Amino acid sequence: MSAVSSWVSETLVRDATERRIFATLGLITLLLVVGVLTGVIGPRFLLFQIALVGMYALLSLGLNVQWGYAGLINFSVAAFWGIGAYCAALLTAPNSPLGLGLHPVFGFLAAIVVSAFIAVLIGIPTLRLREDYLAIASLGLAEVIRAIILNERRWTAGSSGISGIPNLMSWLPLTDAATTAAIVVVLLAVVYLFLRRVHRSPWGRVLRTIRSDEDLAKALGKNTYQFKMQAFVIGSVIMAVAGAFYAHLNLYIDPSDLVPLTTFYIWIAVILGGTGSNRGAVVGAAVVIAIREGTRFLNDIGFIQTLGIDLAPLRLLFVGGLIILIMRFRQDGLLPPKDELIWPAARDESSTGGASPSGAVPDGGTASNGGDDR
Repeated sequence: MSAVSSWVSETLVRDATERRIFATLGLITLLLVVGVLTGVIGPRFLLFQIALVGMYALLSLGLNVQWGYAGLINFSVAAFWGIGAYCAALLTAPNSPLGLGLHPVFGFLAAIVVSAFIAVLIGIPTLRLREDYLAIASLGLAEVIRAIILNERRWTAGSSGISGIPNLMSWLPLTDAATTAAIVVVLLAVVYLFLRRVHRSPWGRVLRTIRSDEDLAKALGKNTYQFKMQAFVIGSVIMAVAGAFYAHLNLYIDPSDLVPLTTFYIWIAVILGGTGSNRGAVVGAAVVIAIREGTRFLNDIGFIQTLGIDLAPLRLLFVGGLIILIMRFRQDGLLPPKDELIWPAARDESSTGGASPSGAVPDGGTASNGGDDR
């Protein structure tokens, strides 16, 4: 029991404010469970929302690798998400333009390969330039991908979209909603642990150095271009995997899903959670989905009906208001990165006075007591 308590205090909760945040999240979870038990909320609806939160959390983790780790401004989240979704739909749906009807595994593999290839193509001419050039190029890429999918009807079905996408693991003795929710939870756990591991590795420390001071990383002999390319590809692949999962969750995909608003939501999730924080990215995604989906039912409340005001379309206003509150009272986000970004042994060594005065770490990277690790 003490080991579990120690793990929670070291990895999830670190101060009183974070305890209150997790207590609030726990209370909301309890209310949802009570809602299901009392019949107010349908189990299938709740499982779909859990799967949606998991999919958005994957997108947030992908962007966190690019922006939170390496400082790369990527405005093409929706594009890579769409690439993954269309790879899965085209290869697995029997009535897609390709008509292959393959197993979903091939859709995920295609999403990984195609997204990595396109990420390299866009990264080659832009990652040597200033960050704003990558932002412009990625923004243009998103619109180019959406225009291609919309107009190449022979290959993508155009605005008609692709239906008939199969469920994931329909042979399992669970309902479809429970299966997809369970799969995304496992997928999210795998990606989270992988990113947590690599972020604490020398590779992650070099990325944080690049984000804080790229000239310093170059002076230390690091090939910053290669490191940024690796972070860009890894983040893009995670986004594409999230897109492939969404195709099997929604069972239908069309170009209207690839609007820039999706990219906006993911950026908001990362900023809300705390840039550079994996746990913050997950919590930020849950908050964004809670606002986006929760506001759909505001008009059903009797008091609001008496006011005669349509509040459902104001979800972006609520998100914007929340951002202002976060920036006002918690500028680093709900769960900002702290000592989770350094290797525990380095933290223990530092606390006992064993760290070198310059803050250098054995791998040749830089110490993480400042900058992103505040």
